[in-house]
Amino acid sequence: MKATWFAAAIGMAISTTGAASTVIPTSYEAGHFFTTPTTLGGKTLRFNTDTGGGGGFLLLRASVAATMHLTPARCFDTDGFVIPPTFAPGKGIPHLDGLPCNNVALVPDGIGDGMDDGVVSAWYLSRGIWTFDYPAHRLTLEDASWKHDAKARAVPLGFPTKPNGDLEAPYPRIAISVEGESFDLLLDTGATAHPTATGKKLMGTPVAQNGYAATSYITSSVMNRWHAAHPDWPLVDDADDLFGQGRATRAIRVPSITLQGWSVGPVWFTERADKAFSMQGLSAYMDKQVHGALGGNVLSSFRMTIDYAHRTAWLLCADCQLQPQVSRP
Repeated sequence: MKATWFAAAIGMAISTTGAASTVIPTSYEAGHFFTTPTTLGGKTLRFNTDTGGGGGFLLLRASVAATMHLTPARCFDTDGFVIPPTFAPGKGIPHLDGLPCNNVALVPDGIGDGMDDGVVSAWYLSRGIWTFDYPAHRLTLEDASWKHDAKARAVPLGFPTKPNGDLEAPYPRIAISVEGESFDLLLDTGATAHPTATGKKLMGTPVAQNGYAATSYITSSVMNRWHAAHPDWPLVDDADDLFGQGRATRAIRVPSITLQGWSVGPVWFTERADKAFSMQGLSAYMDKQVHGALGGNVLSSFRMTIDYAHRTAWLLCADCQLQPQVSRP
């Protein structure tokens, strides 16, 4: 994460809504939404739509930018940007002209190679109202007249804010409970796993053709505590090799979680190092300490609308059990 980018980027203006709700061209694959704009030359790109993604408003893999021969640029006196491609009429990304410096940030190849061409980041998403309809596999940018479904449940989201009330950073904190204990997590539509052969066999996680899957994360210390308290909860040692062969992490299956009264489970959580979510890591950009991330393997049961301006997510689930007592955020 580049804090200097964040401070500069958050001051840039992007129109929050259009004249009407817009269904975004999207490919839905194993719990991930990929925005799929098409360039004027007919090339369709795949951007992971990631409420937990940072580093700029729109990110493009450097190798993809090179094949498209995009013009290098500078932004905030920093290299590593290109002038964005021209998209075909009606097949682009809404409000692309609001990007900082009218540039796209480049990200190096590495983790997630072959999964996407880039990321629609939290900074971009935070300027609108977005509905991630997982059962319908549909992503919508809502207009200013949007109203929540009467049956939907409001889930408060935590964000760090400036003295004037604007977002300091666009990463939403959401609370769940496990066995009656509350845990704060990043709401992360882009949380990604790459199950090993062992992981696929033992976990049964839906996997896309390129081997990637949606997941949720939990820190090593919490996973160890869960395992010690509940040795009957399945634990897979060699579960996920997103970081490469020889660096596989564990996964644990929790019987159920409670999310603002909804009961969902069982849920597999992929291990992440404590430092990744420490106050020197991701939590430095949150309104309080988080211990992991809530991703598409849980959210796939829901139609979820994130209203950033009102710091609220609205959830509707047709097949989730509703608990009699709502967990406290």
